[in-house]
Amino acid sequence: MRADVHMHSVFSSDSDSEPEDMIVGALGKGLEMICFTDHYDKDNMDWGPEDIFAPEDYFRVLTSLKEKYRGRIDVRIGVELGIQPHLASYYSEFVKRHPFDFVIGSVHSVKKKDIAFGTLQKKYTDEEMYRMTFEETLRDIELDSSFDVLGHLDYVVRYGKEKEAQYSYKKYADLIDEILRALIAGGKGLELNMAGLKYGLSFAHPHPDVLRRYRELGGEVITVGADGHKPEHIAYDFYKAPDILKECGFRYYTEFKDREAVFKKIC
Repeated sequence: MRADVHMHSVFSSDSDSEPEDMIVGALGKGLEMICFTDHYDKDNMDWGPEDIFAPEDYFRVLTSLKEKYRGRIDVRIGVELGIQPHLASYYSEFVKRHPFDFVIGSVHSVKKKDIAFGTLQKKYTDEEMYRMTFEETLRDIELDSSFDVLGHLDYVVRYGKEKEAQYSYKKYADLIDEILRALIAGGKGLELNMAGLKYGLSFAHPHPDVLRRYRELGGEVITVGADGHKPEHIAYDFYKAPDILKECGFRYYTEFKDREAVFKKIC
């Protein structure tokens, strides 16, 4: 894998890494391209101030670094939207106003509660929380066309009380199949997010059974990201990604530039 297209910097509230440090870290990993995808989680208030950045500052800083490192590494500018049903129109207008290379749509909140905050876990069983997350994910996709790729589809499993003990593709196949079909019908892709392994799961997001099903249904657009928030997490376990994808039936992975998909052969 030559590129990591999911990473965060100080423009995300959960990272204290300077963008230039992330670039230097990527160079140290031998990458040829990276894409910053800092959080833009409108109306997520569980952690205090909502997790958004000033787009003008974001583009000013990253564009300067893009020029500084031109010829050494291709720096692209993206965003990770925290999608929620009521934000579909807002995000549609937001991405039209800014020249992002790549837009990830991720479900971080369900019923307006941040999954990682712990509130939902106190009220619901893992099975209930996973099912309602997939239900809301489907609703998000049906309403929101602002993103290119759905991020870390089974992210919620990281935060279950028993994690993957209550999770399998088969158990939620009715909803997951609907999500995958909706993505394909809408021309949207799926992300292989390696951070599942970093957070102690036995799989990267989504589970290989989900990736395999996406491919069986005709899905082709698949990006690869480590979801790193510090330099040492860039390209995390990327040596495993080619085999994961090949075993699930993929011959190509995808990069985005100016919101256009570019297919790269998996080596």
